[in-house]
Amino acid sequence: MKQLMATILFVLSMSIGKAELVNKKGAVKIDTTAVVKIGGIKQFIKLQGVDETKPLLLFLHGGPGTSLIPVADKFTDKLKENFVVVQWDQREVGETLKLNHSTEALSLGLLQKDTYEVVKYLLQRFKHKKLFLVSHSFGSMLGFDIAEKHPELLYAFIPISAIVDQKKNATLTMEMLVKWAGETKNETAIKELTQVNLPFEKEDDLFYSQKWLFIHNGVDFAKEDGFKTKYHEWLAVWFPMWKNSVTSNLFKTLPVLKCPVYFIEGIGDQQKSHYIVEDYYKFLKAPKKELFWFEKSGHTVFNSEPEKLQQVIIEKILPAALK
Repeated sequence: MKQLMATILFVLSMSIGKAELVNKKGAVKIDTTAVVKIGGIKQFIKLQGVDETKPLLLFLHGGPGTSLIPVADKFTDKLKENFVVVQWDQREVGETLKLNHSTEALSLGLLQKDTYEVVKYLLQRFKHKKLFLVSHSFGSMLGFDIAEKHPELLYAFIPISAIVDQKKNATLTMEMLVKWAGETKNETAIKELTQVNLPFEKEDDLFYSQKWLFIHNGVDFAKEDGFKTKYHEWLAVWFPMWKNSVTSNLFKTLPVLKCPVYFIEGIGDQQKSHYIVEDYYKFLKAPKKELFWFEKSGHTVFNSEPEKLQQVIIEKILPAALK
């Protein structure tokens, strides 16, 4: 009898360890992680919500190569009350990288296939027909692929700081930086920015443009001595794929979506490149669409205006998409 009770207590403790608990209203809370075979390798997924029957909300992080898991709690505390919030570390990123390296060369197509597998896994696990898909920056290149090819799986697609026409975006950004460097008489910036070729062909082309964009936007770590070393470590992994991925122009390749789409764009840094997204929003045909401007944010809306981001998704997008 004692052995039986010990076994029961052990099983209960394991269930609690997984943090899938019943709350006072009888809803099943979920706060757990999963290691799933995606694209032939182990990939890490984190799931959180107060009720596992709520709609799924999957985040696609940007970078490429930048996990949202370390900072996600800051911009998902309210979302978890209305969704099962899912964070996924893509291959060669974060917890997935700790588990294993990619067995295939990195490519946009490979990450897009992974994304579809993750979406299908989530829908099957929770027995849902659709989910909400949120992307940040480079993640939009994965999100738009799902929205185009599998609109039936999405309640809505929500791109934050979407990549629409990277070639035009890079040109506008460089024009702004060169003008700023001249006006501020920043000789180092002028010298390094003149070395940048468009479109970006070499690692240093992207590095110097990003370095001075960070400094222009007040990001102090870009001034530190170790920044170049760290950035080139990222470039060594991601630049070949990045260079081959950001050549598309959605004005030419994706004029129509068959699922609702809601754009979120920060305009706080007043860069002209943000208006590429506005132009595309006006151009794109979709059953439902809207553009939300965030006046206190630049590229990372979730860091600068986390409360407003959640409010827009919960109060504006959720009810509109479910109508």
